[in-house]
Amino acid sequence: MENGWGNPENKIIQMYPNPATTVINFTFQGKVSQQHILQIYSFIGKKMYETRVQDTKLTVQLDENYYRGIYVYQLRDIAGRLIESGKFQVIK
Repeated sequence: MENGWGNPENKIIQMYPNPATTVINFTFQGKVSQQHILQIYSFIGKKMYETRVQDTKLTVQLDENYYRGIYVYQLRDIAGRLIESGKFQVIK
């Protein structure tokens, strides 16, 4: 039985470019609203960014605080439950 876990077609978030240099774009599919929060963490667990989802597309500027490496994003609902997570790479 296929449950869809790990299947890219079932993802709520799509991001590009990956790897990123100056910006990372997130697009949201389905029922994502202002009740959802997007967070970005460095690979060592430092919170780099957090915002409420306002639209179907979000662009994050990768300023001088984003060093070369792997970053983890999390989409959470208003209660703090994890909806989706993933990772992207920054190359500078």
